[in-house]
Amino acid sequence: MQIRSLSFRLLIAAALVLAAFFALVAVVLEQSFRESAEQTLKEKLQVQVYSLLSAADLKQSGELAMPASLPEPRFSNPGSGLYGFIQQIKKNKPMLVWRSPSAIGLDPIAPPELSAGHSAFLLDDKGHYALHYDVIWESRARVEREYVFTVTEDAEFVSSQVEIFKANLRFWLLALALVLIFIQFAVWRWSLKPLRIIVEDLEAIEKGKKFRLDGRYPTELEGLAGNLNALISSERAHMERYRNTLADLAHSLKTPLAILRGCVESFSVNKDTVQEQISRMNEIVEYQLQRAAAKGEQKITKSVDASIVINKITSSLAKVYADKQINFKITVPESCLIYCEEGDLYEIAGNLMDNACKWCRQQVTVSVTLDNQKRSGDYSLLLHVEDDGPGIPKDKLKEILKRGVRADENIHGHGIGMAVVAELTGLLGGKLEGGKSRALGGMSWKVYLP
Repeated sequence: MQIRSLSFRLLIAAALVLAAFFALVAVVLEQSFRESAEQTLKEKLQVQVYSLLSAADLKQSGELAMPASLPEPRFSNPGSGLYGFIQQIKKNKPMLVWRSPSAIGLDPIAPPELSAGHSAFLLDDKGHYALHYDVIWESRARVEREYVFTVTEDAEFVSSQVEIFKANLRFWLLALALVLIFIQFAVWRWSLKPLRIIVEDLEAIEKGKKFRLDGRYPTELEGLAGNLNALISSERAHMERYRNTLADLAHSLKTPLAILRGCVESFSVNKDTVQEQISRMNEIVEYQLQRAAAKGEQKITKSVDASIVINKITSSLAKVYADKQINFKITVPESCLIYCEEGDLYEIAGNLMDNACKWCRQQVTVSVTLDNQKRSGDYSLLLHVEDDGPGIPKDKLKEILKRGVRADENIHGHGIGMAVVAELTGLLGGKLEGGKSRALGGMSWKVYLP
């Protein structure tokens, strides 16, 4: 058990509380037992006083006489610990008239002031308990004399009983404390088990064995588990966004690099093209870095001319796929302003047109239609890209929208482009539809943007 653990702290706290509690209990019980033992001794001495009273006889001369043999044998044994004295009170002064054989050599204990019929139970400084009983005896000649019967017992009788009781009491209290501490420890281990389960689940998540906290936790820990799951999901989504952005960056730079590769042989002739593609690559890097740092969906506050973007993409793709001699048919308005990030539009249109060029035989058609009154639902712009290639089977349309999935594994590519298009279209609040082109017979992609 670690010193800084909750179980250790609770165990120490419980041990201290129990130690203080049992110490207080021990003091109270010992005092109570001592008082009970003293009360028992008092009653015992009172019985002995009554036995002396019954044995005493007042002669006609007025002298008190005691028999040679008493009912209690200890009175007859010297040093037995039980002693008897009878003192006559004359002028408020006690005068010894009898002592038991067991009290030979002992001085009588001076009694306190008492009235007839009353008793006093005291502990003297010599370690003796004494019971004094005052009585007025009237002789046959009607002569009254006052006597004090005193019976004493060594304090060792009470002390020995108290010591035995203290030893037994402390032993059982200690045993009970250890049992209670063990029970408390077991209860705490059981009570804190959900915390250990959460720690184990978090370690499993760190090792990749689990993806979230899915255990059955107590009500008090459900909020904590929910917040941790939200944090884990957020961090995982953030890491996934970084990973996707790096893949998107590599994919976005593919076309400009291909153009630059084609321009290397005649750099002086294609100087403007090289400069344009370098600028475009810088824009792509900045755009992807902004996406990687984004925490979530952002509101669109900029406008971009879709016709300029599409014409630039067409010019670039014509150089990349120059060996195919593709026939581009571009139908876009002269000015087509839409509220969208330029980088997003480059990604959407560029990936769709690049795929069309990759799969087409010779014909690619791109059209942009504006609907200012939004008669087609909630969308104000339609980007339509078609080709005359083999197309994509319907059962694979949903699959190719996933990252890393390509329609044909034999064709060079990363399987990222269409996933990027679907992701950006969804973030912009748009809709992506795919199917067979009625005009060209190949693939048809429609992107509706608000």
